[in-house]
Amino acid sequence: MTALSTSSGLSARKWGILLVLCGAIFLEGIDVAMLNVALPSIRADLGLSTGELQWVMSAYVLGYGGFMLLGGRAADLFGRRQMFVFWLTVFLLFSGLGGFATEGWMLIVARFITGVAAAFMTPAGLSIITTGFAEGPERNKALLIYSGTAAGGFTIGLVAGGLLTAIGWRWVFFAPVVLSFVILVAALTFVPKSARPDRSGQHVDAAGALTVTAALVLIVLGVERAAHAGITASAGTLLAGLAFFVAFLVIERRSAEPLVRMGIFRNGSLVRANLSAMLFAAGFFGFQFLVVLYLQELRDWSTLQTSFAMLVIGVDAVLSPTLTPRLVNRFGTAKVIFVGLLLAVLSYGLFLPLGADWSYAAMFPSLIVLGLAFSLAYGPLTIVATEGIAEEEQGLAGGLLYTAFQFGAALGLSAVTAVSVAATHAETPGALLDGYRAGLLVPFVAAVVAAVISAFGLRTRRGGEPSAVVAAAAERINVPVSR
Repeated sequence: MTALSTSSGLSARKWGILLVLCGAIFLEGIDVAMLNVALPSIRADLGLSTGELQWVMSAYVLGYGGFMLLGGRAADLFGRRQMFVFWLTVFLLFSGLGGFATEGWMLIVARFITGVAAAFMTPAGLSIITTGFAEGPERNKALLIYSGTAAGGFTIGLVAGGLLTAIGWRWVFFAPVVLSFVILVAALTFVPKSARPDRSGQHVDAAGALTVTAALVLIVLGVERAAHAGITASAGTLLAGLAFFVAFLVIERRSAEPLVRMGIFRNGSLVRANLSAMLFAAGFFGFQFLVVLYLQELRDWSTLQTSFAMLVIGVDAVLSPTLTPRLVNRFGTAKVIFVGLLLAVLSYGLFLPLGADWSYAAMFPSLIVLGLAFSLAYGPLTIVATEGIAEEEQGLAGGLLYTAFQFGAALGLSAVTAVSVAATHAETPGALLDGYRAGLLVPFVAAVVAAVISAFGLRTRRGGEPSAVVAAAAERINVPVSR
């Protein structure tokens, strides 16, 4: 699909395409958020340990992150619409199957395959935007609407998850089936068929996909095992993961059709965006995991109370398409991302002195600041990570970005679990609180490092001025928000 227009105004056909793709990213956001608030209920029903509970989340993000590069490459090779529609169907089926799980391992397997489906579906959808909307005002407008919709999915998912879990946690898995079906029908109707890509002499780098997936899984597993399997077992798992990663790099350098063309990493903005996205996701997901456990298992809040308490984080659904474009116009993407990450540091720092009986008023500043941080960081990171990339590699660029997000999420979940478990020496409320406090250091440190990395982007243009493309884009962005 070639660029459809150079105008920042979107035609009815483009709005139809964008709404379908926004529906898919909304589905991904609501799916993760609903599961997040349902975790304690799942633990109680299936008798899962904290480590197993963490893997219910990590299985999804590992399947997502581990196969994302292959998903992005597949979109470039086999057709973006074809990959989007097929894997949306797989997502629908295995999301429903998760609701029938009677053992922890069944749920973990279902979540892993659902994550794999998302790994192929999401970069295909993103690359439809980045190749179907002209770079500049039009594409940036579409991307900011897209990121705002993802935030909206997370916001609604928090409330919907609480309501559905009150009925029964299995409905958290059944509900996305209905939404998936609606999006699938809309995709078949609105997303136009594109010419099948010429794959003459091209192939899928299966060896690269398998080695990078093994590397990601083993690294996360090694971090998670640190708290209960001993330093030797954990170090051995980490070394195995690093060995697979080295093998992946060797394969990519020797492959005629690599999964990841190493030259793409010469783009400094892309590298910074991906590293910052990985660390930001690590902190964001790890923080929420601990807050949910704190509220429900230490404070005995209900799932619905927890959902409404965390709803304020979803302020980014409103701010991403309204405030963020104006800030990008005035200051440029680099400064907006940097401030967003600094706000994440502030958010996590405010939560570090967590008390056993904190009022919601004490928690509120941290949660609202985190929502603002997400609104400033997520959309601009998406723009920077795909800006200036050739059309034939947009699937790869999208795959790299979402791999960074999902690997970061899995790593953050594993790290906060490992630190929290290691610091919890008993099942008493005081010991649990000590564990949560220790775990909260992980998102704080991750945000600090992300802010430091993003700071290097401030020096890429004299005076910190935004690029001509981004400045022109943001100046003409005027996104209506209907809630």
